[in-house]
Amino acid sequence: MRSIPAVTGVIPLMPNAEPLRPDDPEAIAVYRLVGRLGEGGQGVVYLGQAPDGRPVAVKVLRQSVAGGNGFAKEIAAARRVEPFCIAQVLDASMSGRPYIVSEYVEGPSLQEAGPHRGADLQRLAVSTATALAAIHEAGVVHRDFKPSNVLLGRDGPRVVDFGIARLADSAVTVTSSVVGTPAYMAPEQLAGAYVGPAADVFAWASVMVFAGTGTPPFGEDTLPAVINRVLNQEPFLGDLPEPLRRVVHACLAKDPAARPPMRDVLLHLLGGSSPHPPPP
Repeated sequence: MRSIPAVTGVIPLMPNAEPLRPDDPEAIAVYRLVGRLGEGGQGVVYLGQAPDGRPVAVKVLRQSVAGGNGFAKEIAAARRVEPFCIAQVLDASMSGRPYIVSEYVEGPSLQEAGPHRGADLQRLAVSTATALAAIHEAGVVHRDFKPSNVLLGRDGPRVVDFGIARLADSAVTVTSSVVGTPAYMAPEQLAGAYVGPAADVFAWASVMVFAGTGTPPFGEDTLPAVINRVLNQEPFLGDLPEPLRRVVHACLAKDPAARPPMRDVLLHLLGGSSPHPPPP
C-alpha cells in the first residue's frame, strides 16, 4: 500500500466543490481528497491534491464500470489524446478501488453557464470540435459528450470525463446497458447499435444547440418523449445562427453514415467548405 506523501499546505475548497461526506475516503492512492465535485452512474468525482500540491480531479469508479480487461487499454488510449482543449488524463489504476485522475479545470460547466452568443458561441464550437477531433484521432469515442462535460476554464473550454470512453473499434453498447444522457445521445446509442465516432458528432451538435439556445434540439422533458424525438423527429434548432446552424443540422442526421466526421466539422467551422449541402 502506498503512503500519502506530505504536501506543503492543503488546497482550499473550490467554489464548485462540496465538503467530503463522512463515508468518503480521505485519500485515493497518493492523492489526498479535499471535496466532492460530483456523482453519477459511473462513480464519484473528488477534488484532490497531487503529491506536488496541485489540484486534480479524482474519479473513483464503480466496479461495474471499470470491469473487464479492455478498460486499461481504453484509459491508455485516452491518455494519448493531445492535451489541448481537454482535461488531460494524468493517472489511472484498475486494481483495488479503480480510479482516474485528470487535470482539474477551475470554472463552471456549460450546463451551469447557459447560452452563448456571437463570438463566444463560435469559439466554443471550434474548441469543442477540436477536442473531439483529437479524441477520435487517438482512436477513442467519448460517448457522453454533454454540457456538464464541457468546463469553461480561464484559458478556454475543456472537454472532460473519459470514464465511459471506449476504443473506436470496440465501441458497442447494448440496449440493456445504454450509457450516456438521452437528450444528447445519437439514435444508434438509444437503439443499442454500434456506437462509433459519429455518435460524438451527433452529441456535439446537440450540445451546440443547447449552447446557442438554452435547450437541446430534442427537448429535455420526459425520457420517453425525448427518445421518441431523437429516433423519429426533426431537431428544433431555434434561433441558432448561421453558419453554425448549417453544420449542426448536418451532424444531427439520423443515419450515422450521413454525418460528417469531426475533422470535416472543424474545417467547416474554420472557414472551409460545408461538409454537406445546406438543408431545405
